[in-house]
Formats: sequence, C-alpha cells, structure tokens
Amino acid sequence: MSEIVIENLSRRRFLQGSAGLTLGFCLPVMAAGAAGKSGVVAASTATFEPNAFLRIGADNSVTVMSKHLEMGQGTYTGLATILADELDADWAHVRVEGAAADAKRYNNTFWGPAQGTGGSTAMANSWDQMRKAGASGRAMLVSAAAKRWNVGATEIVVRDGIVSHAASGRKASFGELAVDAAKETVPADVKLKDPKDFRLIGKQAKRKDSAAKTNGSAQFTQDVFLPGMLVAVVAHPPQFGATVKSFDATKAKAIKGVVDVVQIPQGVAVLATDTWSAKKGRDALSVVWDDSKAFKLGSDEILAKYKEMAKKPGLIAANKGDTTKTFAGAAKVVSASFDFPYLAHAAMEPMNCVVHLKADGCEVWNGEQFQTVDQGRVAALFDLKPEQVKLNMLYAGGSFGRRACTHSDYVLEAAHIVKAIDGRAPVKLVWLREDDMRGGYYRPLFHHALEAALDGSGKLVGWHHRLVGQSILTGSPFEAMMVKDGIDHVSVEGASNLPYAIPNLLVDLHTPTDIGVPVLWWRSVGSSHTAYSTEVFLDEVAAAMGKDPVALRLELLTEHPKHAGVLKLVAEKANWGTPLKAAAGERRGRGVAVHESFNSFVAQVAEVTVKKDGSIKVDRVVCAVDCGTAINPDNIRSQVEGAVGFALSAALSGEITLKGGRVEQGNFDGYPLLRIADMPKVEVHIVPSTAAPTGIGEPGVPPLAPAVANAIAAATGKFLHKMPFNTSELVA
Repeated sequence: MSEIVIENLSRRRFLQGSAGLTLGFCLPVMAAGAAGKSGVVAASTATFEPNAFLRIGADNSVTVMSKHLEMGQGTYTGLATILADELDADWAHVRVEGAAADAKRYNNTFWGPAQGTGGSTAMANSWDQMRKAGASGRAMLVSAAAKRWNVGATEIVVRDGIVSHAASGRKASFGELAVDAAKETVPADVKLKDPKDFRLIGKQAKRKDSAAKTNGSAQFTQDVFLPGMLVAVVAHPPQFGATVKSFDATKAKAIKGVVDVVQIPQGVAVLATDTWSAKKGRDALSVVWDDSKAFKLGSDEILAKYKEMAKKPGLIAANKGDTTKTFAGAAKVVSASFDFPYLAHAAMEPMNCVVHLKADGCEVWNGEQFQTVDQGRVAALFDLKPEQVKLNMLYAGGSFGRRACTHSDYVLEAAHIVKAIDGRAPVKLVWLREDDMRGGYYRPLFHHALEAALDGSGKLVGWHHRLVGQSILTGSPFEAMMVKDGIDHVSVEGASNLPYAIPNLLVDLHTPTDIGVPVLWWRSVGSSHTAYSTEVFLDEVAAAMGKDPVALRLELLTEHPKHAGVLKLVAEKANWGTPLKAAAGERRGRGVAVHESFNSFVAQVAEVTVKKDGSIKVDRVVCAVDCGTAINPDNIRSQVEGAVGFALSAALSGEITLKGGRVEQGNFDGYPLLRIADMPKVEVHIVPSTAAPTGIGEPGVPPLAPAVANAIAAATGKFLHKMPFNTSELVA
C-alpha cells in the first residue's frame, strides 16, 4: 500500500493545543445529511446539527459525537461535559456516539491530518473545539428563539436545555427550537463562558458509559453478530518472522462447526460458526513453520547485547555543559544501571475485529483507536478509496496503546481473511489471550546506565544517562515527525528533558535495529522506564549527598514551578518526614517521585512495608496532580487510581520473556496482574487550575514504581535496579 504519513511539527506541538483548533468545527450546518451551498438546512427536518460534534433531536436529545475512542478512560463523558456546559444542556438528555472515520471532520488537532486516540490527547486537543461546538449550537438556538418571540437575543437565558425569556414568560426546549435553529447560519465567532460560570466542568457529572456497561447494552466487538457471519481464529507463528511452510487442515475441517481453513500472510485462519469451534479447529491443525528468517534470541541474550552496546557512546539526545571535564574532576561519582523487560498490554478485551466486504465498499466494526491509519490500510488491501471503508467505532475493553497499532495488525489480519474467502461472508476475528500475549506487540526491553558527578562541596554538578532499546516510531507513520537524527523521541522522553538544574548533562541513545520483537507504545510510553531510572537514581544520589530526597528535588526544581508545586503538595499531604510505625520483623519506608508526561505533572509518595522474607506490601500512595482544568475531578481521580494499580502490577510482576525467540508467557498464570487485595489506599489531590486541560490517562503511571522503589530503599537501604522487583534482594 501507499505510505501513510502523519505530519506535525514536533513532540511538543504533538502534546500542545497551540494550532489547528478550528479544524473539524467550522463545517456547514447539517440536518438529515442535506445541507445547501449556503450552509442553511431546509426547515423540513427536526434534527439540528450545527457542526460535526452536535445533534439535537425533536425529543430534546442532545447527542455528542466523539471523535475519540472510549476504552474505559472516561473520554465520552469528558467530551460531552465540555460541549454540554457551553451549550447549557440538560445532562440527563445528553448521550454520546462514536464518530465515523473522517479525518476532515474529526482530525486529532495535535497530530493532523489524522483521526485517532492516543498520547493522552483526547481532552487536550478537543478543549477549544468542543467548547466552540457547544457555544455555536447555543447561539443558534438563542437566535432562533429571539426571532420566534421577536425579542433581543441578549434578553434570552439558556439553562438545562430550556431557552427562556423572563420578561414575557416564554420558554422552549431545545427540541422545540430544533427546526428553527437549523435555519440559522453557523456563527463565525462565538463567546465562550468565563470559567466561573461553568456548571458541569469541574463538577462530578455522572459517566455516560456506565449504565450501558452495567446493564449489558454497551456494544463491544464481541457483541457484533451479522447474518452469515463466520468467526476466525488464527494459528500464528511461534517465533516472530517465521512463516507457513505447509499445513494440513484435514483434522481441523472435521471439527463440527468449522467451515473453512485458509492461509493468510499472518498464518493459517480457521473459520467456523462460533469461536469455540474455530479454536478447536485451530488446535487440530497441523502446521509446519519456516523459521529460517525468524528472530531466535532470548531475553537474556538481548539484554547482554544491550549491556555491551552501553559500553560505547551513543547518539546524543541532550547535551549541556561539559560532562567529560566535569566527571574527570569529580570528587565523587555515583553510578547505577537499570533493566526493564518487555511488557504486554494485557487489556481486558483481547484483539478482535469484524470486517464485511460489500459490492460498494467495506464495513468494519472495532474498538477503533487509529481510524485514519486503519481506514487507509484496509482500503489499500481491497483496492478501495478510504471513504469506501466505513469504520464503526465501538467501545473497547481497555487498550493501553495496543489498539493504536501503526501497522493495523489485527484489523488487516481480519481483512486478509475476508479477502482469502473472496468476501463471501462477514468475518469476526477473535484473538484469544494467548494470541495477544505471545504474538502481539510489547513495551520495549531497555537498559539504562547512569552516572552522577559530585564536586568537592558535595554538589550535584554532572549527569550522564545512556539508554539502549528498540525504537517504537521507526517505520511508523510518526517517524518523520518524531525521529530526528536517529533519535526516537519516545525512547528518551523523561530523560532528555530532565527538569533538574544540573549544569552538565549528557543523554545518549543506542537503538538496535536487529531485534525482531514487535514493539509499541505502552501506557506512558518512554516515561514508563525513564521516570524509574531517573527518580530512583536521584534518590541514590541524595543518599550519597546526605540529603533528604524531597529537599534535593526542590533545590533542583527552581526553574520548574509546576514540578515543584505537585511535589510540595504531595509531601504535605503524605506527612513527609514523619516516622512510620513498623511491627516486629517488618521494615517500613516512604518514597517519592515526580514526573511530567503529556504536559501533566504528577508527584507520588508511597508508603511500603517490607517483611523479613523480602515480600512487599504497598500500604498507601498519595498523589498530587496538575493537569490543567479538571473537567471531571472524579474521573481524574479514577484515572490516577487506575494508573497506580496498572503501574504497581508491572513493578511487582510484569515481565515478558523470550527463549529461542518464543514468548514464554501465554496467559495470566505466567503474567499475573495485581489482585484487589494488593491494591494500596490511594489519595489523589488535584491542583486547582484554569489552564487548558492536559493529559490524564497516562501521567499517573510513571511516578508509581520509582516512588515504591524509593520507599523500599528507605526501609531497607537497598535500591532495586531491575523490574519487576526481585524481592529476594530484600530478605532481612
């Protein structure tokens, strides 16, 4: 297929809403899909669609179109809150629908031109856009009412879906005004609310997806059933890069319910009337694999290779001062190395997708995270125009980056199956847990080596950080934007932009190109490992200096008030500096970490108990968050609480290992997740702000593991340099 290119200026602009916010908003008025050249809709319809994001029905329903995927992070509620507040809608009448794939209307303004969800950008890139959409609808309703009642627009008040004129006592609902409002021209400019007048933003509005997910009416991919649909389960190669040499489907076709067996580029697909029959058919397959071009190294061999690479200078990602001279003249050098494993996304819902090829195009049902990329790749496979591929965006049961695959792996796999059967039936592709864990994409394995130089007065004057690991973005549509001079920005984010005032700093990177393990962003991406190495190492430096970890950080954050602000707040709320009581045979400690990711600032203090046998119990985690305007504070707290559990799971047990190129883990028995009994008490404190909202889905992850590790060190004197934690190192 032709190359898919997503253009942008830089990673910073990727995360900032400084441009392009009018895209997707300034569209003609639409009603029932029929708008004239003037942008004014005929009065015959009772549906009012002033822009791409809002539809008001005669029944007073207010439908917000979400260009972003709802995968549990509260996106639908957040976007609806922004628009409904400016519209002054009745929250009880607001509903949300996933928008169709249409980059012209639903462009992610931080990526452009492309539609997709990721990088904790949903609220941030939609803030002005959704406010203007709501305000525009409100202005048109007011204008319609003013003309109907022959009064001045400034005399009209809108509240909870009712438009009223106090002097005359007249009032009308949104639905009653829909026909007239549809005749109004979209205003070129609208006045937005003063934040002091917000009635929904900043409040505890009920989530719009909870009821449907509770009563079972929510539509996920597994809920899609089409007439004549077949279910496919695929036998994938046991090693990355292996291919099918031959296969015997005789026994598979003998399984009741199995309809067909076809070879596709990704392996061998078994099609059946239901998932269980397809799975049984796959089990009965006999496949001979060609491993001549397969990747065959194990995790230990990869790590050994990385450690050798780390002995030599890499490409420079950040450089200030003169580190060579500084380290040569240092009174003391502190050094440490850190190892991070491959990690699976392990979302609740494994990968799945429904594809239906029709005479005039193709229709896809999916928890759709990368609409533009997926639409383009499916169109290319079937030799269609992108607009001939209709994507139905359903709920997704988590993702953590997995569904934002730049290669459209599982979506294309489903399309290949449909193509292999000549489109004679719609196909639902189902990946079982083992399929995703053994043949999916992973957070890259990384090795870090750090050194710090102290001068004769004990001051921190030098910092050298070397990283070795695979690039996520090389070969992706984002490469041109975010890989510069051989440096993948997400490999070094959190390290190359270290906020601490250290006069001499060098960050360099090795990016191996001969490791055949598929890698992808994982919740918080590069910060998932850089926050750990930098924050734990800084505590080691503090110990060498005889400094309190919070005090040292504050000394070094004089030019970064937001980092310092959340750090001060979390230290206060956690009672930093007060002793923790420990039972006989137990050791207790507090640890701190602070990190910026996705333009949000999070500091965390963990309280940990370590027993004689080295076992760890995280008792309490206190969090301080500065993420701009808190659209829904309860959702922010939920996201941070979830991030704590997610990150703690990785710290305690998360690890994907390879042996002979084969992934050893297949399900949650080998890749255990945190149990509810092991979840600590979590307190979340939100810094009040009137600034535009920033990301919140991911920023709670990076500080957790280093805060816990630093708490363990405070309790035991032992700094842990490998994840997941090796508790045998903590035996008393």
